[in-house]
Amino acid sequence: MISFDDFKKLDLRAGTVTEASYIEDADKLLLLKISLGDEERQVVSGIRSAIDDPNELVGMQLMLVANLEPREIFGYESQGMILAARDEDELSLATFSTSISAGSKVS
Repeated sequence: MISFDDFKKLDLRAGTVTEASYIEDADKLLLLKISLGDEERQVVSGIRSAIDDPNELVGMQLMLVANLEPREIFGYESQGMILAARDEDELSLATFSTSISAGSKVS
């Protein structure tokens, strides 16, 4: 369990995918460019197995943890983490029910 104060430290944002591509020789990873309105982030995400064509992600709005320290993954700097849920059979990306401005805070 974490305290509510710890949870408040997370900077969750709405991000719009502007580019998505495979990472060569990485069977689980995709490279995403995500707009937060006033800035663009590069995010490496382990969702490749659930995505038939990375281009289907372009324009999609996803929830992003925006205040993680950047981390190098497979030779690429990842500047955040998208949220998703996985059960035994499927992966579901955390999205929004209506269109919202890129960069909007999630609360």
